[in-house]
Amino acid sequence: MKKLLTLVFAAALALSLSSASFAQDAGAAPQDKDKTSDMSKDNDMKKDEKAEAKAAKKKAKHDKKMAKKEMKEEKKEEMKKDDAPKQ
Repeated sequence: MKKLLTLVFAAALALSLSSASFAQDAGAAPQDKDKTSDMSKDNDMKKDEKAEAKAAKKKAKHDKKMAKKEMKEEKKEEMKKDDAPKQ
């Protein structure tokens, strides 16, 4: 039973790796220069959009982190204020 599972796992792994290599070979031969230039422009636009989205996501994450840090500091100050002896 253990050998059978090992064989099935090895076959699944080999199949997934081979399909990935076939997928890379699919776009290797360009057919028309106009189409390839249009594709490269589209790819450039997509890359720019992805870069902008990534930058926006990074900024939002940073803003959220800073807001959380500020709230934590305010909470610390409040705790210090509560712990301070009253005169």
